Amino acid sequence: MNREDAIALVCEYTQCESLRRHMLAVEAAMRAYARKFGEDEELWGVVGLLHDFDYERWPTPPDHPLKGAEILAQRGYSHEVIYAIKSHADYLTDCPRVSRLDKTLYACDELAGFVSAVAVIRPEKIRGLTASSVRKKMKQKSFAAAVSREDMIRGAEDLGVDLNEHIQFVIDAMSAIADQLELGPEP
Repeated sequence: MNREDAIALVCEYTQCESLRRHMLAVEAAMRAYARKFGEDEELWGVVGLLHDFDYERWPTPPDHPLKGAEILAQRGYSHEVIYAIKSHADYLTDCPRVSRLDKTLYACDELAGFVSAVAVIRPEKIRGLTASSVRKKMKQKSFAAAVSREDMIRGAEDLGVDLNEHIQFVIDAMSAIADQLELGPEP
């Protein structure tokens, strides 16, 4: 299991560039949390990178993430990776989030998508984005309406982190790869 193999798998199953960028954003947040918590950065990064690799082909629950879990098992990914990815789907009641890895993926997934949505509409993109700006957009129900505010709040609570600190942490992690995410300032 390494990042190169995970990227190849993402590219094999996902053509949509915005979905690929989402997985990169979650990977960046997961790697940053792994460093913060003293965990295996490669493992956590791969989980973040692969969590939605099957979504484009199988977007309907429970196919996503179960079809992906089958593919990962066939390719020799560990139970830990597969379980964490399955646990990010609330509708899979037999996969509760128990480990810090599981909880971190859940906490970062929706939030990374929401942060991207906020950043993309700003002239300076992610540069200078703050948690308070993201919280303000969270109150606007019509903005990125498909993103569950409840999931973002529950994710931070389950992880045991302050929501504002979590939002800023994810912004900072994503800022480190802003150009890859197409969230860098325009020239």
